[in-house]
Amino acid sequence: MDFLPEGPARADRAYVTLVTNADYALGAKALLRSLVLSGTTADLVVLHTDVAEAALAPLRALGARLVRVALLPTSQAFNEAHARDALHARAAFTKGGKPPFHTPLDNFAKLRLWQLTDYRAVVFIDADALVLRNVDRLFDYPEFCAAPNVYESLGDFHRMNSGVFTARPSEATFQAMLARLDVPGAFWRRTDQSFLQEFFPDWHGLPVFFNMLQYVWFAMPELWSWPQIRILHFQYEKPWQDHDKADRLRPLIELWRAYAGEGPVPDPATLAGPCGLP
Repeated sequence: MDFLPEGPARADRAYVTLVTNADYALGAKALLRSLVLSGTTADLVVLHTDVAEAALAPLRALGARLVRVALLPTSQAFNEAHARDALHARAAFTKGGKPPFHTPLDNFAKLRLWQLTDYRAVVFIDADALVLRNVDRLFDYPEFCAAPNVYESLGDFHRMNSGVFTARPSEATFQAMLARLDVPGAFWRRTDQSFLQEFFPDWHGLPVFFNMLQYVWFAMPELWSWPQIRILHFQYEKPWQDHDKADRLRPLIELWRAYAGEGPVPDPATLAGPCGLP
């Protein structure tokens, strides 16, 4: 089956993430724990592809409802255009390094959240993110809200980032997306992100603090404000990897490790900002 939910919905709203391999399951565990610690009353839903049960079990233990999904029924030409090597050759990532487990074509499975029609409203959050404060008010925001893709300069504000967004599940919307997604010559440069920005051209902008990208820490330190950040997103390199920016991002990585573990987590409002500033 293309869409196989595990158990019934327990609420009319849900936080949704996507897990397509064991690495993203590791990230999702920290995300789910951060949501639990935020005191949310919403369901926690994990859309997952063919991922080993050993990787999924910790997510279920945190109270997540697992929904097994297939990749979208896209054409061979579409799949070839969005395969990792083909996409990176045509639209290389020049600002950061995508991890080896990143498979661009898998990103489109995110669109299956519109099939979660037993929920009135959902908030999608990428598995490489942390919720630092309760954000349940996002369920009352309209479809489609997302924060700008800001991590380098003010010029980033015209683009959205699909790591956090609000949605209203609808089978009709899902079918309309399928009809627009895979057309002759289709190439979505940043996969689901490029597609969603075109599908929702009048997207509502959330404050950057609802999807604060990690590179802001060193590229735009004047924008960083721990007391205001609601969701921290580890775009490009992941906090469970060894990578060449790890030393520059050490405080953020240590925060992620606290959430990924079993012990207490610090109050972000008490943390020092970039260069030791509050």
